[in-house]
Amino acid sequence: MPRESKKARAERAAEIFELLTEEYPAAHCELDFVDPFQLAVATILSAQTTDERVNMVTPELFRRFPDARRLAAADQGEVEELVRSTGFFRNKARNIIGFARGLVADHEGEVPRTMAELSVLPGVGRKTANVILGNAFGIDEGVVVDTHVKRLSGLLGFTREESPDKVERDLMAIFPRERWTMLAHLLIWHGRRVCDARRPRCEACVVSHLCPSSRV
Repeated sequence: MPRESKKARAERAAEIFELLTEEYPAAHCELDFVDPFQLAVATILSAQTTDERVNMVTPELFRRFPDARRLAAADQGEVEELVRSTGFFRNKARNIIGFARGLVADHEGEVPRTMAELSVLPGVGRKTANVILGNAFGIDEGVVVDTHVKRLSGLLGFTREESPDKVERDLMAIFPRERWTMLAHLLIWHGRRVCDARRPRCEACVVSHLCPSSRV
């Protein structure tokens, strides 16, 4: 939307948020987990694969290695075989073992609750840390920017940026802090269900009238 004022953009964004909330009242993180440790490991494994694929491998992974101390002592080859189907399995196995060792060495085996502490652990960047903080601890530190969030943020006119860090910065400036975690869920759910990258169903979109990229 050319020449849209900051106030107008914020008002439009708030309406989009409300409409998507009504459309997806059950929106949530679709990785299966029971505690912060499991969520962190699952999120590291989710890079460049689907949540569904990760959810297929984590039950056996967590059965064998239910906590940070056991995963920290795991055999690399054994972990690689367990996570092989998620792709990039050698790096991912190395990262989750390194993550567990970091928890044991520096945090008594517990997942920390700050961006600074999380982001220095192996396999954890800002996006992963945002997932953990928002979904395991209810801390809105930032907005998770995955491929869906980045793409929909551009289509909806929330940002013109390309890098995830800059997209996140723009989203944080538009939406109030208490909405940051849920915003990512809503955009991800909408991107998976309606606003498909190759074939967007604008005619079925509840926010098409507010979207500058709508085809209807």
